[in-house]
Amino acid sequence: MTVDSALQNHAEWQPSKAAVRTADRSITYAELNASVTCLARYLLDRGLRPGDRVAVHWSNSIETVQLLLAVFRAGLVAVPINLRLTAPEIAYIFEHSSTRVCFSEPVLAAVAEEARSGSDPEILTQFPATKTSPGPLPEVDPAQPAVILYTSGTTARPKGVAHTQRSLFETALLWTSVPIDPDDTVLAMAQLMHALGLGLVLTALQLGATAILLRTFDPAAALDLIERFRCTQIFGLPAMLQFVVEEQARRPRDVSSMRFAGAGGDSVPAALQQRFQDVFAIPLREGYGLTESSPVAFIPSMDVRAGSIGPAAPGVSIRLVDLLGHDVAAGETGEILVRSPANCVGYWNDPVATTCLFDDRWLRTGDLALCDEDGYYWFKGRIKQLIIRGGSNISPQEVEEALHQHPAVLEAGVIGAPHQVYGEVPVAGVVLRAGHSLSEEQLRVHVGTHLADYKVPDRIFFLAELPKSLTGKVDRRRLRDILIAQPDFLKQHVISGV
Repeated sequence: MTVDSALQNHAEWQPSKAAVRTADRSITYAELNASVTCLARYLLDRGLRPGDRVAVHWSNSIETVQLLLAVFRAGLVAVPINLRLTAPEIAYIFEHSSTRVCFSEPVLAAVAEEARSGSDPEILTQFPATKTSPGPLPEVDPAQPAVILYTSGTTARPKGVAHTQRSLFETALLWTSVPIDPDDTVLAMAQLMHALGLGLVLTALQLGATAILLRTFDPAAALDLIERFRCTQIFGLPAMLQFVVEEQARRPRDVSSMRFAGAGGDSVPAALQQRFQDVFAIPLREGYGLTESSPVAFIPSMDVRAGSIGPAAPGVSIRLVDLLGHDVAAGETGEILVRSPANCVGYWNDPVATTCLFDDRWLRTGDLALCDEDGYYWFKGRIKQLIIRGGSNISPQEVEEALHQHPAVLEAGVIGAPHQVYGEVPVAGVVLRAGHSLSEEQLRVHVGTHLADYKVPDRIFFLAELPKSLTGKVDRRRLRDILIAQPDFLKQHVISGV
């Protein structure tokens, strides 16, 4: 089985059921399947051969779903491109992946054209309007790469995470433990260029559910779609759900159809989970995964533990190891290693990084967690993000969690700043809720009631917004540049919320 074969089955079993909806369009399983076949033949008629790369530079839409599935059906390799990338960043992806053709949405095409080098790749802004030749489609090897997902590249050039049709199918299969069933209407708030958005939509289509696409993230639009289409499940990044909660509290919609809400892609503050419960009357369940393998762990429906990423997903094995690769004891922090049928096959065109990624078939995540006696995992941050103050390790996520516990705090980000005595000290950037005011010292005292004194930020700066990566996470590298450049006069000021 592959995701594509599941689509063909649903086109036969429930041809008139809506497969994908947007605010202004809908397409049934039969229509989607027919259009995917037509588009796959069109791609091959243009001279593309199995294994060739096809970039997708298009916002969430029915066209994006059609194109991705057509690439899979034709045995080609999809290269989704984040819509926020600049021309030089796109040019790197074109060159690194040797992209042959790029489908670029008309409103985005100028950036794609600027990124071209010579005649490659060909930029297409429209889909075929007529039927193509009825020739047979090639038999697709499910073990060959089907998609290359480029990471956000906050520390270096982005890496291309290669997944096969088989690992995509297994990803969708693992997502069924959330659970999603054929009667669900699932809202995907993340872009299909993100592993979360792509995995969620492929899961919905594999199970015969209906996927609702949000063109670009907007909390008001998301809530309007939930109310209009009676969505039963929503998934998003924590930053997205934070704004959705605030919007629902400001102007409530009828969200009584919702039975499940999930968050992943970044740490979920306990304060957000509590506020989500208060506003939506259902728990916000946290999960853990990464572009290289997802989902890895997820909070089950019967036992929600705020702050935990849950037990390992069914069929997934997790190890926690120390710096020497030895397993750590229960309750101790170690690096997360994953063995899963949904593991990627490596990094595209980067054998050295691929070798470093795996340890005897265990995927090294670079993330830290501890496991309690019940088998629940608790995320503790990334190895490279640890702040070492005078020999003591400080997790930025732990400090951020304490900051989020204050009712005036909307968002918080913590980085390590250089210090002549301690080497590094924690420094925080905070965004306050509208209408709230707070002093730096008041917030430091608050953190001190939750954490040891050496974990309390030496400085807290109040900002209008936090810099975000292309995937919606706090961009710690940019935040660090912003915070260490702040003038000292802010220290004792009382700053009003923005």
